[in-house]
Amino acid sequence: MESGEPLRVTCALPTTTKLARFAAMAQEFGYAYADVRQQGNQCLIVIVPDPGPEARERAARNRAHHPRAAHGGELPRLAPEAVEILKARITFDVGTMCTDRQTILLAGIAVVLPALSLGLLLGSGATAVVLAVVLWAALMALVPVGLAVSRRHRTRYAAVLRAAGFTPVTEPDGRLRYVPPGGRPPGPGGSLVG
Repeated sequence: MESGEPLRVTCALPTTTKLARFAAMAQEFGYAYADVRQQGNQCLIVIVPDPGPEARERAARNRAHHPRAAHGGELPRLAPEAVEILKARITFDVGTMCTDRQTILLAGIAVVLPALSLGLLLGSGATAVVLAVVLWAALMALVPVGLAVSRRHRTRYAAVLRAAGFTPVTEPDGRLRYVPPGGRPPGPGGSLVG
């Protein structure tokens, strides 16, 4: 962060709370959360320099009060409400990485191997094929439940973000995102970073 350049950090199996705490700490040192994406089996979080005067002042103050922060020293305390807002943004962004159609396609592909494996374990020949198809269909029947839960989460977090003054913006690829109060997306020149 001392370089002042945008950061792209990958992590395996992070929780939204850990990502939110990371982004909140970055805010304390003059950065802003920009996006979260899937990169292989890891999560990629992007934070960018925040050019606003409040961010610069906060960063200077925290660097003065916590000079050893970059070397494992004491860090500033995080405001719980800032972490919760970032958790809402990250959760919403994770929930909009794929469209419902893409989610169904990915689920269909993802359940082939488990269904085929179970079918082969439980039978042989034509019986294995029938069992694999039945198991695949049974697992695919759960996809609408997952989609409904995902929609409910997106609706809940969208309400939290709107209440905090965030504005919905649709990216050129059709992905819905929420931008901070003031209407400028984080990133160079106010563009969303993907």
